[in-house]
Amino acid sequence: MKKANLCFIGAGFHASTNIYPSALEAGAEIQAISTRDLNRSKDALRRFGSNGTPYDDYKAMLNSEECDGVVVVAQPEDHISLVMDCIRAGKNVYVDKPLGMNADAEEIANAAKEAGVMLMVGFMKRYAPCYQKLKELINSGNLGQARSFQARFAVDSTPFCKDDEQFMKLAAIHIVDLVRFLFGEVVQISGFKNSNREFISQSISLKFENGVVGSLYFTGMTAWSRESENVAVTFDNGFAIADEVHTLTVHKSQNFDQLPWKSLAENDTVFTPSASPMSGGYRDLYLRGFVGEMAHFIECCKNDREASSSGRDNVRTMRLCDHILAELD
Repeated sequence: MKKANLCFIGAGFHASTNIYPSALEAGAEIQAISTRDLNRSKDALRRFGSNGTPYDDYKAMLNSEECDGVVVVAQPEDHISLVMDCIRAGKNVYVDKPLGMNADAEEIANAAKEAGVMLMVGFMKRYAPCYQKLKELINSGNLGQARSFQARFAVDSTPFCKDDEQFMKLAAIHIVDLVRFLFGEVVQISGFKNSNREFISQSISLKFENGVVGSLYFTGMTAWSRESENVAVTFDNGFAIADEVHTLTVHKSQNFDQLPWKSLAENDTVFTPSASPMSGGYRDLYLRGFVGEMAHFIECCKNDREASSSGRDNVRTMRLCDHILAELD
């Protein structure tokens, strides 16, 4: 299969650690890189084995390069202007979250539609194998209808989130988008917070259009130096637990002739990746969804398809974040 030619804006730590390696693994060719410093762009190209063109002016890159798409991974406050310039240049564009803290998200989505380009926002958890498998289980009906859920996300966000809004839109937004992906649109919200500046504690209850109810436990504290996440879903006839991105445990209720505690009658199905020293760092990039989202972006660019996490879908996620923040007491 012919590789996709992608141009990149930004080469910071996150881009270099997660996005560039994932794009290459997904089948991309790095055609050009633009940063604020030409030498830095050259270094990034060398680091990832590309003979592409370095730039210190992204607008010059957009005007000069014909490519399948542009990947934008910069500072959040720069995303809007960078993406709008990509759209005006007629380029398909992937941008890391968040894209627009509020009303800007809709303006950008409308601009992409009018320009006839594909816009994708980087909510990588949708593309993580564990959550993809959980979504398949929900859609299949093998355990009946999903009824309720509980999701936990805990991280030390104190270095980069200084209040509840920043935490919601820079960190917890991934889980907010994930529950939308899994269960649909929210119709009712209530919540409480016990936050003190950058030390965040939030408890949120949600009800979805399809009747699913659930709770979100969010905390951004130095106590959680080890990032942790978990999603438990209860169905009509069983439950499923997605634990720390890499394990999905599925339990299906069964009928027994005698009390199940009298024998080894209960059983769970556990989905988990193999462990191998040959996987290197790519195992983490696959399991967290980075490779999957880059593969999805490339597929959408090549086939002129709308992305799952499109600009229009991003509007709904940003609105939900704002609604949750408004209900936190």
